[in-house]
Amino acid sequence: MSDRPRFDAQELRAWATRLFEARGVDTEKARIVAAILVEGDLLGHDTHGLALLGPYLRKIDEGIMKPAGSIEVVSEHPAALLWDGNGLPGPWLTVSAIEEAAKRANELGTATINIRRSGHIACLAAYLEKPARNGMVIEIFSSDPSVTSVAPFGGTRAAFTPNPVAYAIPTGSDPVMVDVSTSITTNGMSGRLQAAGQKFDHDWLMDNTGRPTNDPAVFADEPPGTIQLLGGMDAGHKGFGLTLFVEAMTGGLAAFGRADEPNDWGATVMVRATDPAAFGGRSAFNHQLDWLVDACRTNPPIDSDRPVRLPGERGLALKREALAHGVALHQHVQTDIEALAAATGIALPPTTT
Repeated sequence: MSDRPRFDAQELRAWATRLFEARGVDTEKARIVAAILVEGDLLGHDTHGLALLGPYLRKIDEGIMKPAGSIEVVSEHPAALLWDGNGLPGPWLTVSAIEEAAKRANELGTATINIRRSGHIACLAAYLEKPARNGMVIEIFSSDPSVTSVAPFGGTRAAFTPNPVAYAIPTGSDPVMVDVSTSITTNGMSGRLQAAGQKFDHDWLMDNTGRPTNDPAVFADEPPGTIQLLGGMDAGHKGFGLTLFVEAMTGGLAAFGRADEPNDWGATVMVRATDPAAFGGRSAFNHQLDWLVDACRTNPPIDSDRPVRLPGERGLALKREALAHGVALHQHVQTDIEALAAATGIALPPTTT
């Protein structure tokens, strides 16, 4: 177990909620945003948890993330909706979309909601467990049309964001939960290493001539270097195809994307809920998935000390351990929230160890 200071997850949520409320965010929105950020840390996604608390507060101060307001329904059909988020906090918008999509999927079998002009939505995995445990298959796609850091395969100039895809598959036990970027790594991890003057263990980036590198300092070059697509130099055409699909399912369906040249940090999002009950039935669905889960877990491993692990399994184990013993934050996150507590006068909760 980590020897870093640990915090009670519920008290961290309450503390982050107070910081958002102090910026004028209403209690419901503040509570949901705080919960999603802490959930990211619980699941081990420490570049997309409370690491984003300071940036979110700054965007509120700058008027980019709106602390109050309502969703505008741009178009509505029984199983397909387009919302304009009007710059409201992305976690609140995404949770609202999942709840609405799941409600409609219970009746219609499936429902899709697209959100344009959303605030940044943090860690996609943080949204998955609850609806999956309620029996829903959940998909989330996200892009940020105001940011570029990933070049098209064969190119040298950034055109996309890492464009994450997440989905959860219910089973008879823990859900399978996937949260992956269509690039090899993320902006968050690249920024953390660049700020620390550190390098990746592998050549996951390219300089501005297209040469592979592990040094995030290339982002300071002019023009900047880029993050390699999923598949890297050899098979990045696969990541390229996935990236384009995410762009189509977010900016394309939302009728708001890179062609509009937005300049506000945020997200365009697609959420889809599917109820297996509308197809072969939830019990039959779980039967098929449980067989697959068992086949994976009993598969002879390459390394006996590293058996096959299902997507999301480690994150849920980390969450259980953190809920039992406290959340141990990354050193950079710990430093950041201590500074926020000092700057705002809203004291951090006491540590549990």
